[in-house]
Parts: sequence; C-alpha cells; structure tokens
Amino acid sequence: MEKQPICDCDVIHSDIVNSVSKQMCAKDEYIELASLFKLFGDGTRVQILHALEQSEMCVCDIAVLLGLTKSAVSHQLKALRLANLVKFRREAQTVYYSLADSHVKEILDKGFEHLRE
Repeated sequence: MEKQPICDCDVIHSDIVNSVSKQMCAKDEYIELASLFKLFGDGTRVQILHALEQSEMCVCDIAVLLGLTKSAVSHQLKALRLANLVKFRREAQTVYYSLADSHVKEILDKGFEHLRE
C-alpha cells in the first residue's frame, strides 16, 4: 500500500500563504457554494435542469419527459427555485419553468464537458 505523501519541512511558505489568504472568500460563502453543489448531487434535479436548458417547460411536460409524477417534479423544482437555479412564469393556469440565468447553463455545460474528456 502506497503511503500518503506528507510535507515534513519546518518552513512555512508565508509569502504563498499570505498571497492565497487574500484571495480566499468568507467561510459563509464556501458553505453556500457547497449547498449549491449539493443540489447538483441529485440525478433527477440535474435531468430537470438539463431539460430546462433545452426549453422552458411546465411541470406536466417535465413529468412526462422524465417518467416522474407531477408531485415529484414539483418537489424538485421547489428546491431548485429556492436555490435560484430556476425561475417561473405563470400563463393563465399553467406555470412554466426555465433556468434562472446563464450561469446555471454554464455549470451544466462545464460538468458535461468534464465528464466527456
């Protein structure tokens, strides 16, 4: 079994630490980012986001497309909406969902690009 490499030096590279320290975010931002990425940790939510990347859709259409119940889709859309990943508009009795902004598309596209390398 290969041993994990460790740093056994006594010197702290203060110039590097100071430089990187200035570029670090507040801890709260890392917690928020981790929560955002957790939403991408569910295959159903990612499928919904990818479908919405292709076209604005209503709950019924997403349910048929993914073979899910309307209730299951609505539950996932609520989580995505609360995280500002999707937005909606109402037209009479129908609610249409779409990606909240181009950043969501970029996250999905980069993820797929990474997988296909």
